[in-house]
Formats: sequence, structure tokens, C-alpha cells
Amino acid sequence: MVSQEQRRRQLAREKFLRQQQRRTQARRKSRVRNSVIASVLGVVVIGSVALYTTGVLKNDDDKKTNASAEVTPSATPTSKAPDPCAKPAAGSVKKQSWKKEPAMTIDTSAKYTLKLATTCGDIGVALKTSAAPHTVNSFDFLAGKGYFDHTKCHRLTTQGIYVLQCGDPQGTGMGGPGYTLPDENLKDTSLKNNTYPAGTVAMANTGQKHTGGSQFFLVYKDSQLPPSYTPFGTIDAAGMKVLDKIAAAGESTGAGDGAPNATVVINKATVGKS
Repeated sequence: MVSQEQRRRQLAREKFLRQQQRRTQARRKSRVRNSVIASVLGVVVIGSVALYTTGVLKNDDDKKTNASAEVTPSATPTSKAPDPCAKPAAGSVKKQSWKKEPAMTIDTSAKYTLKLATTCGDIGVALKTSAAPHTVNSFDFLAGKGYFDHTKCHRLTTQGIYVLQCGDPQGTGMGGPGYTLPDENLKDTSLKNNTYPAGTVAMANTGQKHTGGSQFFLVYKDSQLPPSYTPFGTIDAAGMKVLDKIAAAGESTGAGDGAPNATVVINKATVGKS
């Protein structure tokens, strides 16, 4: 028979053994858990290194690719061609206006020429004095006043019709000398089949009769137009080459009708009697 003291000691020993067993199991579980964590961390570290080595290089490659993509457009520039014309001469446009057409002062039986000294080259024009006396007389008057000097040729058409338009001191297509001219020479033999042939110089107008002013156009290629614009001159061979150069540079809108890309300025316009 076991005494109470022995029984107490036995129970205490069993309790101690159970605690030791639980601690041993806990340590074993802890070792297993730590081992798993270490393995997972190892995988994460290895994976991170793998991602770093592959991902960063891929990003670098992407950056290189993107850099190439960004550089590509500059390799094929879309800017317009260099201006084929020189810088304008020093000076400014005069603001002049008159209430009525100037009195006739030219000799209508004589030959006159118009010289346009432009930034792109000289354009010579043989004027049709007897066929368009009012127009030629007006040009003689305006040129003598320096009206055309330093003015821009504001319009170039490269589709449908092929003309360079000049003669507006404002450079907008809205300017004029303050007076209008009668239409002249609309039955000129050169105007066949509603065509203004290359080399023709004619007056611009508002679309109404007898509304010419100072604006005129130079035809660099045969153009289909109704005979409503006074033809008053013919461009010389050197002048046609200048026009071809201006036309080749194109116009600003890309739609075939706008300001010329070339800087076309009339430095000096003179009318002379020959």
C-alpha cells in the first residue's frame, strides 16, 4: 500500500514527465516550423534574385526599346525643307491709300516692263500696255510710290490652279490701294479654253466686275480659270525659274492653298519704259 506522501511524489513525477514531454514536442515543432520558414525564405530570396536579374534586365531592355521608339521619329524629321530664298532687304511696308485711280501718265503706245526684285530672285514681266492701259498705268504709279516694296507674296496655290499671289501690303489678301480698276483684256488670245497659261500675270479681284486693285497673281503652270481676271503681262524665262523654285518649296497648309513656305518678299518693284 502506497502512502499519501509516496502518492504525492508519484503524481508530481508524472506531471514533470508530462511537462518535459510537451516541451520536447514543442521544441520539435519549433524546429520544424523554423526549418519550413527558412526554406520559404530561401525560396523567396532565390526568387527575388531571379526576378531582379531577369526583371531589371527586361526593364532595361524595355527602356532601351522605348528609347529607340522615342528616337525613331527624330531620325525621320517631318519639318519642311530649308527656305530656298534669302532674307528680306531692310525696310518696311509703306501704308498708303488713294481715293481714286491715278490719272493716265504712261504712253499707251510704248513698251513697259515690270521688274520684281524678290528675295527668291528677279522676276521680269513684259507688260501689255496697249491692251491693259489702266492696269499698267496703275502699276507704274504704285511702283513709283514704293507701294510694293517690302511686301510679302502671301498666297501660293499648288492644286487646281497654280499661282503665286502678291501685291497686298497687309499680307492678308484683304489689302488694296483704296481704288479699283476696270477689267481689261479679257479676250486676250492667250486665254484659250478658260486657261491662263504658265507665264501669265493677271489681276486678282473680289469676284465682281471691275474690282481689281493692287493684288496680282503670277501663273507658274497652266491653270483653269474663267476669263475674269485682267491679263496684263508675261513673265520672262528667268522669272519662271524663280517661280518654279518657290512652288517646289510648297505652301504652309499642305492642302494646296496657303502661304508659301519660301519667304517671298518683293524687295523692290520698278516699272520701266523700253
